[in-house]
Amino acid sequence: MNEVNLKQQILNKIKEYQSIIIARHVKPDGDAMGSSLGLARILRDSFPKKKIYCVGTMKADYLDFVGNEDQELSEDIYRQSLLIVVDTATKERIDSPFVSLSPEIIKIDHHIPVDNYGDINYVREDHPATCSIIIDFYQTFQDELVLNDDAAEALFVGVVTDTGRFRYYGVNSQLMRLTAILLEKNISLDKVYANLYIRDKEALKLQGHVLNNFKTTENGVAYFKMTRRVQKKYKVKLEDASALINVLDGIRNQLIWIFFIEHPDKSIRVRIRSRFVAINELAEKYEGGGHRQAAGARVKNWKEMKVMINEADKLLQEYKKNNLEVF
Repeated sequence: MNEVNLKQQILNKIKEYQSIIIARHVKPDGDAMGSSLGLARILRDSFPKKKIYCVGTMKADYLDFVGNEDQELSEDIYRQSLLIVVDTATKERIDSPFVSLSPEIIKIDHHIPVDNYGDINYVREDHPATCSIIIDFYQTFQDELVLNDDAAEALFVGVVTDTGRFRYYGVNSQLMRLTAILLEKNISLDKVYANLYIRDKEALKLQGHVLNNFKTTENGVAYFKMTRRVQKKYKVKLEDASALINVLDGIRNQLIWIFFIEHPDKSIRVRIRSRFVAINELAEKYEGGGHRQAAGARVKNWKEMKVMINEADKLLQEYKKNNLEVF
């Protein structure tokens, strides 16, 4: 089924239900929060007689400025509501305990499709952010839908964070034209960028520690162990520590960079980024996945971390052998 028909099916389902719940993934980032809140605001203004809910139990403090979600809903509300899940590749990552109660689920996402858990699955890998899919959906039905300033701001936050301020793979003319729709609204870019990128001095000191202590492999994998001891020393929140992954994104010849982040429960989460090199399959070997050049994973212990680093190094060695131009 082509995308136009899928979008029409989604709109028809939205019109059919009087109660709609919008959910996103656990440990939300800018695109998850932006797409869920942005879509909720579009639907509330477009269909004022409907009950539109936006839910999620886990929070990200740095995104509080985007807006608040609803309190967790009762099982009865789920049983009578259409559930729209945004920016979530697999059912197990949906941040809601009552997903299975909804009569129908619509999945809207831009990740590699590994779990078609929706009754309608609208997955657009050609979009670098789920927020851009929502903007495109609005544009298609702009005669019937309403985009207010708050919705535009939420969607802009998702676009700008998932594209690294328009620097990552997938940024193209289509995305810029869709973003221009948002900029026609009254968005304070100063406010958005200040909330997203101004850091406490403790986080900046930790950034200096990362730059002074990261390690590299023979073929150019840069990596850093973000232990609990380091986090406590610099008195930073876990999300602030994790966000520093992109500190390592501009090192010449280091085409893959990895953060190994120790959580309070001693689990070790992994954030992987790259230039040019596809790393999503590497992440999938370690209970993870994601995009071609941005993915997440998990290792069981520091010993397994070394195994993963060696695999990343071999991956990069192979890439450099087959590509003469390396930055």
